[in-house]
Amino acid sequence: MSVAEKKNVGKLNLYVPARTLESVSRENNISIDSLLKLAANENRLGCSPKVAEALVQAQSEYALYPDVMITKLRNKLAAKHGIEPADIVFGNGSFELISLLAAAYIDEGDESIYTEPSFGWYINVTKLYGGVPIGVPVGDDMGADIEGIKAAITGRTKVIWLCNPNNPTGTIIAPEVLTEFIDSVPDNILLVLDEAYIDFAEEKYIDTVRFTKEHDNVVILRTFSKLYGLASFRIGYAIGNPAIVTALTKVKLPFNVAYASQVAAYAAVNDEDFTNRVLKNNRDGLDYYYREFDRIGMKYVRSNGNFVLVYTGIDSNYLEEEFIKRRILIRNGAEFGLDKWMRISIGTPEDNRKVIEAFDDILKKI
Repeated sequence: MSVAEKKNVGKLNLYVPARTLESVSRENNISIDSLLKLAANENRLGCSPKVAEALVQAQSEYALYPDVMITKLRNKLAAKHGIEPADIVFGNGSFELISLLAAAYIDEGDESIYTEPSFGWYINVTKLYGGVPIGVPVGDDMGADIEGIKAAITGRTKVIWLCNPNNPTGTIIAPEVLTEFIDSVPDNILLVLDEAYIDFAEEKYIDTVRFTKEHDNVVILRTFSKLYGLASFRIGYAIGNPAIVTALTKVKLPFNVAYASQVAAYAAVNDEDFTNRVLKNNRDGLDYYYREFDRIGMKYVRSNGNFVLVYTGIDSNYLEEEFIKRRILIRNGAEFGLDKWMRISIGTPEDNRKVIEAFDDILKKI
């Protein structure tokens, strides 16, 4: 008889990430070098060349423990956002930060509210600590149903997770709606604004950092995985009042961000020429997809992320396999409860053309 796991662990589902190049290559006997991955919202332009230069220069420090306070990057980001260094806590990517928030704030029987569909990790961490996740479906426009979220608040609500812009829909909450909502949330509920894709927002928005100064119950999550192209380095940060930062610091591992990740992030945040190029490529890519989907006659959601969600009218599992036959990986919408939808990460102009050519080819076939 094996050792019994904790009862809350037994309630968890395994997290299902985007299929990897390695797994698709192995399962389909396809050369990994021939595959194009547009399924995980990774930065197809890579990262700033300054990152590689900085890592080489930092090699003499690799044998030492990293700065547990992440001082250099902390001070840089504090100046960038107009906040105090004490208002920032770093994590091993947004996954860890979300996990830390649940560890620090969710008790047995507490409820957490999230938009459905959205980032699935909110559900797992809530269940892990004995909480009850409450999903509020998006509206017909695929946007967050703010009135529905308000209606879902009860005396047991402890955390509200707002992925904004939302993944996988790409929608963003209008500034006036978001402001009114934050003002209306009771002070004893933690409101988490997960802004992994905020740099790509095309619609009118506001600097949400102000909310962390005006409200003690608001925390903002940011990542270096998307705009900066540092997904493999696993580094993100949370902004909140010192009480929230202290709570998260208590439950995190002391050395949770590697030195190389600190070096890479500092170099990346200092290269605005690169990030401007990434943003232009993303805008051009989205505009290209909108034109082509209009031509094809497919419905799509205008995106504020580095991806686009499109309704194909075709079974998502079938379509995913047809794309793999053409050496392209895009995300199956059925994984988010959105059958006949596909989420496509924005790539280079050549990448995007290959996707449209594949769509045209598949439509001719069926």
